Amino acid sequence: MIDFYTAATPNGYKVSIMLEECGLEYTPHFIDMSAQQQKSPEFLAINPNGRIPAIVDDGFPVFESGAILIWLADKAGKFLPSDPKGRSTVIQWLMWQMGGLGPMMGQLNVFKRYFPEHIPSAIDRYERESYRLFGVMDGRLADSPYLGGDEYSIADIACWPWVRAYEWPGLTLDNHPHLKAWADGIGGRDAVKRGVQIPPRPEMTDEARKEFVERARKILA
Repeated sequence: MIDFYTAATPNGYKVSIMLEECGLEYTPHFIDMSAQQQKSPEFLAINPNGRIPAIVDDGFPVFESGAILIWLADKAGKFLPSDPKGRSTVIQWLMWQMGGLGPMMGQLNVFKRYFPEHIPSAIDRYERESYRLFGVMDGRLADSPYLGGDEYSIADIACWPWVRAYEWPGLTLDNHPHLKAWADGIGGRDAVKRGVQIPPRPEMTDEARKEFVERARKILA
């Protein structure tokens, strides 16, 4: 049995979608980040970096969403090619998401939705970079049905939750038709529909929002 520690974020949805796609048995555990549960000694024993998601598979902890996707793909024998070139191609796109798409859209979310001061230069920088990355994906998907090639893979599972959330920071897919078609197609998969319901997204209270802003102020000071 897999214990899955998560919250309602794109990085968390990567793993819940993968677990559902693979049909693996798991128990989800919601981590209340507004209460700093990810910094508790119990959670830090699983992930010393204090971030979600994380899993414990038969007593073995795995953290970092990309590492978890690879672990689960190898465990289930799904969504990661076995031939060296195919495997490398998928992992390249997975690393691309972890190093680019996620961090850039994450920073755009912080500066546009949560940060207490309006900083146009920061917003413009992360918005331009997010659109540049959308263009990279659109170009790839003009030539290939999926990011890793002909087959759906962990590269698509990693990128889709971030693309799905494009409206949250005020982005659009209007100029990226191949990306939009890809996103719509993946969003129609039954396992993906189930995955984004785990955990149910809690409403952010005014108090929780204030705490988030104060933490962001300290981090970015």
